Amino acid sequence: MDYIQTMRKMIGKEQLLTVGCGVIITNEDGILLQHRTDEDNWCIPGGVMEPGETFEETAIREAYEETGLHVEGLQLFGLYSGESCYVTYPNGDQVYSVQVIFHTNHYQGELRQGGAESKAHRFYSKDNLPANLNPRQKAFIQDWAHEKKLPVMR
Repeated sequence: MDYIQTMRKMIGKEQLLTVGCGVIITNEDGILLQHRTDEDNWCIPGGVMEPGETFEETAIREAYEETGLHVEGLQLFGLYSGESCYVTYPNGDQVYSVQVIFHTNHYQGELRQGGAESKAHRFYSKDNLPANLNPRQKAFIQDWAHEKKLPVMR
């Protein structure tokens, strides 16, 4: 059982504070985004830190689980918090997540299309981002597109 499921058994739908770690993976075509299966939007690969993990371990694990890619050479891109990090999911679960976002253009492996969490993956240029970005990730995807100085802290 994972940490979130364990905590939900204790607190039900009440607000839970989590640490999310994600990776902005880029190449000459742009930023890698995934089309989520649970929400009709595009986001970067990432997920929730498990107890005992480092930020980097979480980002590497989540990137592999969601894309099939082994990322390396991670650089801190930014730290994100604030109102955009609150969400109430359709099932009523409330979450506030602090986001630790990395960047890399070093990866290997075969990009996996589809899966339990992703319908598809695609590289998007800065000028051609999809309109339906994940609202909790829009800030850091747009910061990447606008080439904000690193690291960004919000």
